[in-house]
Order: sequence, then C-alpha cells, then structure tokens
Amino acid sequence: MDFDLSDEQRMIVDTADKIARTFGADYWLEKENRHEFPQDFMDELGRAGFLGFCIPEEYGGNGLGMTEASLAFEALGAKGGGAAPGLLYLLASVFGGLSVFNHGNEAQKRAYLPRIASGRLLVSLGLTEPDAGSNTMNTRTFARKDGDDYVINGNKIFISGVENAGAIVLVTRTTKKEDAEKKSLGLSLFLVDLPQAAIRHTEIPKHAGDYIGTYELGIDDLRVPHSALLGQEGLGWYHVLDTLNPERIIAAVAALGVGKAAVYQAVRYANQREVFGRAIGSHQGIQFPLAAAYNKLECAWLATLKAATLYDKKAPQKKVGDVSNIAKFAATEAAVEAVYHAMQTLGGYGFAKEYHIERWWREVQLMRLAPITQQMTLNYTAEHILGLPRSY
Repeated sequence: MDFDLSDEQRMIVDTADKIARTFGADYWLEKENRHEFPQDFMDELGRAGFLGFCIPEEYGGNGLGMTEASLAFEALGAKGGGAAPGLLYLLASVFGGLSVFNHGNEAQKRAYLPRIASGRLLVSLGLTEPDAGSNTMNTRTFARKDGDDYVINGNKIFISGVENAGAIVLVTRTTKKEDAEKKSLGLSLFLVDLPQAAIRHTEIPKHAGDYIGTYELGIDDLRVPHSALLGQEGLGWYHVLDTLNPERIIAAVAALGVGKAAVYQAVRYANQREVFGRAIGSHQGIQFPLAAAYNKLECAWLATLKAATLYDKKAPQKKVGDVSNIAKFAATEAAVEAVYHAMQTLGGYGFAKEYHIERWWREVQLMRLAPITQQMTLNYTAEHILGLPRSY
C-alpha cells in the first residue's frame, strides 16, 4: 500500500485548494441565503476538469478515477465548502456520468458525457418514491411499451437538482413486480432530457442545503423513444448498483468535507477567543473533543480512499460495496461528532449564521439519512460482511 500522492494527485489537491479560496464558506452562505444554485462554482469545476474524473478522454473527461475525485472534493469541502461540493459532484458526475458511461450506448455517451465533463449538463437521479424509500423493488413508476416508444407514469420524491438539471435518469418498472421472475428483475432505466411538460416538479422546503433544490415529481404520460432506454430492459436494478457504490464513496467525501470544515473553523475560533486572559484553545476541555473528532475523521478518510482505490482497480462489486458502506458510515458518524464539538466550542456564536457552523450542522444531518441511512449501512455490514441473518 502506497499512501504517497502522485505528482498529478498533488496538483489536483493544490488546484482544489485554490478553487476553495474563491468559493469558501462565505460563498456558500450567500448562495443558501439567496436560495441560488452555484452555477459559477460548477463552471469553475468544469474548467478545472473536476467533473470529468471518471469519464474517459475520448468523451471529454480526463480518464482518472474515483480516487482523484475523492481527493479533490474532500479538499473543496474541508476548506470551506462543507458538504456542498461533494453533493454537487453526485449530481454532476455520478448520477449522470457514471450511469451513462457504464450502461449507455455509443450514441448516448457521445451526446451526454462531454457536456457532463464540462459542467454544461447536470443529471438528476429519479429513484426514490413515496411508498418505496430504500426498498427500490417497490418502485411503482411504470414504463409501458407503446410501439417503438415507452409511456411513463408515476411519482418520485426527494429528487435533487431537477430545476437545474438538463436530464434525469428515471428508475421505472417495465415489468410489474408480481409478474417478474424474481424481485430484482423488471426494473429499467431511462435517460430523459429536461424540461418535459409531462414531468411536473414541486420544490420541497427542507432543513438544509438551499443552494440545491429538492423536488417531488409527477410523471404523467411521458412518452420517450426506445433510444432513451439506458442499458438493458429489465436489468435496471443491477445497473443502479453500479452507481450506488460510487454514490456512497462521494457521500463519505461530503461528510468528511463538512466535518473537517467545522473542526478547522472551531480551531481558528479557539485560538482567537480569550476568556480570563487565555485562549480557550489552551484548555483540554476544548482540545480533546476536537482532536478526537479529527482523529476519527482521518480514520474514516482512510476507509474512503480504500473504497475509491478498490473501485478504480475494478475490484469485485461486493468488495467495493463492503468498504463503501463502511466508509459512508464511519465518515458520517465522525462528521456528526465533529460538527457537534465545533458548535460547542463556538458556544453562542455557533448559532450565528456568519460563523457557518449552524449551516454545517444542518448539512451533516442529511448525511445521516442520504443517500443511505446509517441504519441501512449497518444492515449491510451485519448481513453481507458478518454473515448475520437478514433483518428486514
């Protein structure tokens, strides 16, 4: 195992640091206050090549990998972006870029990947439904074959970025659950351009991250051609799995970003804030919680890099899945603890928006729930790693 970064990887981290100086914590506070999508940030990522890490050069990317993406977006988050850069990378490059690269035909790759890599195209993932949640097998959105077309009807909820996305990957059923040979068959993916008159979207007011809108979708008689099918009909669940592992890796990166940003902010404050003639950072009651939180973040970072490396080396999907779920769990637990102790360090100022901790506290709560809950990652570890009976 080599823990040294290559020259190219060090350059990526240096570039991320430079970008973070322009798009730091104050930038994200302004975007959230204005309820405004950070398009200028996305444009800068596109120019830097950060949205094309996992896209081959022939399609406009740089042909690197999940390891480089993790290095870049952890740095962007830790230096002031919090969870935002990682969450945006999911929307920009994982949901669309990896889905299209892994399962798209040549025409789809040529049409979509260069625009994704340049930042000109964001792609949402239409997966979650009101009555399905984490149980994707209960998907009810249905694509009915009609000649050479499909007609899609259904509902989706908690879908991020629809207002700013130029396309969406819709997870549908093409065979009813009761008619499928087994429950994992009969799901299909469709790559659909946005906006569409047949897709209504209503924004959901939410707890955090108002720089990215979250929406409920109503899909009424959406007619799409057969060429919109992404991958093979009926094998959509297995196609989605190829996206879920990198999704968990980047979710871990987002959690690490917000956790480290909070610790660094708390350290700055603790070095400056004086009470009874001494900086509060000189007291072990302040030092120990922050140091312990940082140690746990660094341990989770190692797990995250391991997952990214296994993914890049094309290790078996289960092996990648094992470590990806562990990394997501560990990073989120560490980040929640880090932001908690950062807020305690700042005291009343932790509630003041201008100090950013309260926003990061709201952001880190999302990481406990999405893209997979902490409890579901534990279910995965118990069943698939430890060999315990299925519990749900």
